[in-house]
Amino acid sequence: MNPLNIRLIQMNSTVGDIEGNQSKIVQAVHQAKTDAIDIVVFPEMALPGYPPEDLIFRPDFLQSLQRASDTIVEASGGIMAIFGYVYADAGLFNSAVVAHNGHLLTRVNKQLLPNYGVFDEARYFQPGRETKLVSAGEWLIGISICEDIWYPDGPYLQQARHGANLLINISASPYSRGKQAEREHMLQTRADDVGAYLVWNNLTGAQDELVFDGVSAVYGPDGHVVARAKTFEEDVLTVSLTNVPSLHRRFIDPRWRLGPVDPNIEVISANPMERGGKPVSSLIAPPLAEEEELYRALVVGVEDYVEKNRFPEVVIGLSGGIDSALTAAIAVDALGPERVHGVLMPSPITSRESLDDAWALVHTLGIHGIELAIAPVMDAFEHQLHPVFHGTAPDITEENLQARIRGTLLMALSNKFGWLVLTTGNKSEMATGYSTLYGDMAGGFAVLKDVLKTQVFQLARWVNRSTERIPQNILIKPPSAELRPDQKDEDTLPPYAVLDRILEGYIEEDLSVEQLVAEKLDPVFVAQAVKLVNHNEYKRRQAPVGIKVTSRAFGRDRRMPITRRFE
Repeated sequence: MNPLNIRLIQMNSTVGDIEGNQSKIVQAVHQAKTDAIDIVVFPEMALPGYPPEDLIFRPDFLQSLQRASDTIVEASGGIMAIFGYVYADAGLFNSAVVAHNGHLLTRVNKQLLPNYGVFDEARYFQPGRETKLVSAGEWLIGISICEDIWYPDGPYLQQARHGANLLINISASPYSRGKQAEREHMLQTRADDVGAYLVWNNLTGAQDELVFDGVSAVYGPDGHVVARAKTFEEDVLTVSLTNVPSLHRRFIDPRWRLGPVDPNIEVISANPMERGGKPVSSLIAPPLAEEEELYRALVVGVEDYVEKNRFPEVVIGLSGGIDSALTAAIAVDALGPERVHGVLMPSPITSRESLDDAWALVHTLGIHGIELAIAPVMDAFEHQLHPVFHGTAPDITEENLQARIRGTLLMALSNKFGWLVLTTGNKSEMATGYSTLYGDMAGGFAVLKDVLKTQVFQLARWVNRSTERIPQNILIKPPSAELRPDQKDEDTLPPYAVLDRILEGYIEEDLSVEQLVAEKLDPVFVAQAVKLVNHNEYKRRQAPVGIKVTSRAFGRDRRMPITRRFE
């Protein structure tokens, strides 16, 4: 018995680049035929990119998609190819094309449409209603799309009850911390429950705030990992499967006798495959450690946002603090030091130590450094505002003017040279409003927007695991906005170790004040943090887009009304 050789193409699609995505797919199909592969599988929405959002309301976009789909189908002579795209018929469908021997064999439409968190599929798609199987020799194949495998009673279950011994799920599952382990456990459970092979192929790369981690895998009928692709990079994963009898197991498992069986399932016949290709050795890429996984997500997020939007270089305001240092390190690893510019903008408040630390970072990372002292601009503002401010004491107004001057200078460099401004604020600051609107929030992409301050320090230490890329002095000094003499963050905020647990519980877990206090957290700190979060929604609504790495990121992942009375 010849093995069934399946190849997973874990690809990085670009939204709207139909021609480029089509070219990648066709090239991979041709290579798979050369390598005597039987089935080549691409991710959900591989052709349009994911999520295409309102592009799919454009008739010209849909027409281009269909032409590209037809081209890929024609290229499938001698192989089966499965790829995701948008199918327009009586409605719009998130669909998988099954092409075989140069013809369209069938389409499978996604049935369970996610409409939570960052997902908005009910806005665009109609749910599929038909469950299908593809019969190819001794293989009975059930094909599904992403969410269809997440629920225990999803379409895959009907496919298995009708005898499917191979399940293929194409996916566009975004990354968040802790999700990889949760997802793999779910997929292993699905394969083991039905006693069938499960092939799961995921996107990789980044699209706006979303990062896709890949980690495509094949699971055996016992749930064990047969093969696993790499994390956060394009990869080609090939596996040889030999059919194993599963009927006996299903005969003795009472779960198979309890559920209803859909009598209307459609079975589409394809020629037996098993083209006689030699068995291949499959690889199991190891998962990444926690800090490396999070850091790699941020690097991919920056790289793809810059490259896909065709920015030539980036610019970062360097304060000598931990946030700007980590942002700069991420940018260097994403783009190379030659494309990263660091701007030091000292004021009369800036300490010599902070200036020295910022220059030390420029040298250790090998980036281009610029120093623009802002004292003359501060004097000009003070002179201009003096007639209005006369008789008032300096306060947060003058502090924020420093941040706004710096934001203006960075945006001027962006306008002049086309550099993308990377903002450096972290999630703790964004949550509490410890940031200046039109100041340090001014920019095009917020790298650390979903990273808490304590995690910033963890990542910085990870960056320095083998060599000191971030100067040690930056890691050990107390955090400070340095907008007034001897200022420390903890003068006005709870200690970050406490604050971050409050923020994590309140924002990501929807815990109440009472539940947080029950965790032995200081009631004063809890009340202060929750009040700050509630009162600064208007700032976050105006913040630049940033990389999502948690289960609840600010933006379309957490949508709170600005005007509200509920506390």
